[in-house]
Amino acid sequence: MSRHQIPDFPPPAIITDTDALTTLCQRLARESFVTVDTEFMRERTYYPELCLVQLAGETEVAIVDATATSLDLAPLGELLADPGVVKVFHAARQDVEIFVQKFGAVPAPLFDTQVAAMVAGFGDQVGYDSLVSGLTGGSIDKAHRFSDWSARPLSLAQLDYAAADVTWLRIVYRKLRARLEEEGRLAWVGEEMAILANPNTYRTDPETAWERLKVRGNNRRFLALVRALAAWREQEAQRINIPRQRLLKDETLTEIAAIAPDSAEALSRARGITRGFAEGRTGASLLEVVAAARAVPDAGLPASPHQRDAVKPSAALVQLLKVLLAARCEEHAVAPKLIASSDDIERIASDDTSDIPALKGWRRVVFGDDAIALREGRVALGVDGRRIRLIPVA
Repeated sequence: MSRHQIPDFPPPAIITDTDALTTLCQRLARESFVTVDTEFMRERTYYPELCLVQLAGETEVAIVDATATSLDLAPLGELLADPGVVKVFHAARQDVEIFVQKFGAVPAPLFDTQVAAMVAGFGDQVGYDSLVSGLTGGSIDKAHRFSDWSARPLSLAQLDYAAADVTWLRIVYRKLRARLEEEGRLAWVGEEMAILANPNTYRTDPETAWERLKVRGNNRRFLALVRALAAWREQEAQRINIPRQRLLKDETLTEIAAIAPDSAEALSRARGITRGFAEGRTGASLLEVVAAARAVPDAGLPASPHQRDAVKPSAALVQLLKVLLAARCEEHAVAPKLIASSDDIERIASDDTSDIPALKGWRRVVFGDDAIALREGRVALGVDGRRIRLIPVA
């Protein structure tokens, strides 16, 4: 994207040393908000390798070269922690994960325009280019989305691409915030930011890593092996800083849990395991984990994460609740995915109402109370013209 296509687009400053970064952050600390984006590489590592940080204030745009050897990012950490400056991201999770890793804290206060757009009725996880187009009439050229951001020197086209996102984000933020204030929904976004503001959101607990695999079955010994192997994989991948799937693929992990090998020979017969791996130090470590999991007493075995599957809710009631969700979200112009997940719907249908996000805060006002009333038979669904409406049941 060329610079002349973006309103008020100043040439980005390229920051490669600590003094320049300090001066930049001192200026940006006087702003009410700063837009932030990152470019990173993660194909070969467990942790993302930060390459660039893009920052934009009211009148300037800067690209911080995080790979520069003469650069200390500490001034950036201070800016991100400044309570007087709102840090604006789009789809913040991956960017914030990097900053939590580097600075030990979530940038605060935080505003995610993807979440705000969902609250404002732009649909589920709206893409940034669609949001820019819808709010500003501009366009985003994603030709450099998969660039090698670690290679130097960067081309002018790469620099323009990197700077464009945070430049457009200034306009997107202002328009979204004004819209949400006018509709009285800014507090709704605040509730969502609480999740993003929790550092634990960005840290993977090895002991719960197995839940990501969504394994089926009620064999608790098998589940104990999956749990132990997933924790081992997570810790080992973190230790040597390689992607977990490169260390051990999901399907290989679950196969090892199923066969529970007790020797290098047995381990080498698992799909995706070479004899060298099985007979080496990593294979020996893995076999120790298997042996320990096989020795766990019955009382220490995990419960199946799918125990609720044994008592399925009424499929018809689930569908009714989904219709209600669609109708309420249409009425309030908010993304259904932000209100309730499929799991929320099934739990409400099953009368398992403990700790469900859809029954808390503003979600309960928009949907949760009506969902419970429908399940309890206090209201019914009817059609009024082309809209769904609730009918009280006497």
